[in-house]
Amino acid sequence: MATYAIGDIQGCYDALRHLLDQCAFDPAIDRLWLVGDLVNRGPKSLETLRLVRSLGDAALTVLGNHDLYLLMVAEGGAKFRAKDDTLQPVLDAPDADELLDWLRHQPLCHTEDGYCLVHAGLLPQWTAARARELAREVEAMLQGEQFRDFILNLWGSKPAAWSDELSGWPRLRVIVNAMTRMRFCTPEGVMEFKAKGKLSNAPADHLPWFALPGRKSADTVLVTGHWSALGLMVTPHLLALDSGCLWGGHLTAIRLEDRQLFQVDCSPTEVRPLKR
Repeated sequence: MATYAIGDIQGCYDALRHLLDQCAFDPAIDRLWLVGDLVNRGPKSLETLRLVRSLGDAALTVLGNHDLYLLMVAEGGAKFRAKDDTLQPVLDAPDADELLDWLRHQPLCHTEDGYCLVHAGLLPQWTAARARELAREVEAMLQGEQFRDFILNLWGSKPAAWSDELSGWPRLRVIVNAMTRMRFCTPEGVMEFKAKGKLSNAPADHLPWFALPGRKSADTVLVTGHWSALGLMVTPHLLALDSGCLWGGHLTAIRLEDRQLFQVDCSPTEVRPLKR
């Protein structure tokens, strides 16, 4: 039995199938951990969702910002924002309702055996155990009767920092934004969402979230994606797996038991023009 953690797929279904073949993944005995962003921009979001769902308990995915964006568009909480969105086939599919219902029942983060699987990262004030508690608050809304109200109030970048005193939609929005959108923040945990790209693009007084001194999750191995410009980063306590498949890079898997890496090139039919 092996557990393979895989970086952002974003509809690159062909690359995913090739990677699973390279890993010799056997759903009868092995497990997949997916860092989220199963969908969007790549050409086969629908096929990707169907495949991951079909694997049942052999596959565990957390939610990424593009996955939540799909749910928002489906419920009228957001409009298509870019010409490179590739979500319409999901919405038009005969099994759309089943796929979307399955997606909203996936966790925001997952903790197990000293690992924390989360799409973007954790704020410095949060241990992995605390992050899992906060994720449950979001998951209760996604999976409950207030799902649509939650989706309609999810959009936005404020508040930009966590406080235990936060309540209601602002509280849930901070949790979601940290776990699915964050790259840079201050040592006090104030997030900044406009800066992207390389580490050198950090705004003044901001650091990559994983480099913050005193981060309370530093004793846990964080398994993340989201940051393609960061590239593959493997350290004792960080496995950052978004190696930019969509932008002409690789789709990466790491076997957690021995940290052996597996990579495939993005299929030529899946590569998007690199944004500058």
